[in-house]
Amino acid sequence: MRPPNATGDSFFAWDDEVLVVNILGKPSASRDAIGKPKGTQLKVSVTGAPQAGKATEHMLRFLAPLFGVGVGDIEVVFGRENVNKQLRIRAPKKLPAVFTQP
Repeated sequence: MRPPNATGDSFFAWDDEVLVVNILGKPSASRDAIGKPKGTQLKVSVTGAPQAGKATEHMLRFLAPLFGVGVGDIEVVFGRENVNKQLRIRAPKKLPAVFTQP
């Protein structure tokens, strides 16, 4: 079994049909956006406020349609109330461009 943050030197890894993504969140941003990878994390900005996990919930609602999944298909492994988080996205039907760029 993999340790929960085993994405190697990348910001993402596959665990069978589950996409594991390390996120560096930026709450209270001016707009919702997927940024560029920063080391082993993907920068994701959201307009949600960093209060009691609200920014993370907003992030899940923002990301779900970008991956072609429902919010319930995204599990927060750790970091629900922290800018450093890891998500497990079950069977994504599509991938944002940052996942397919060399």
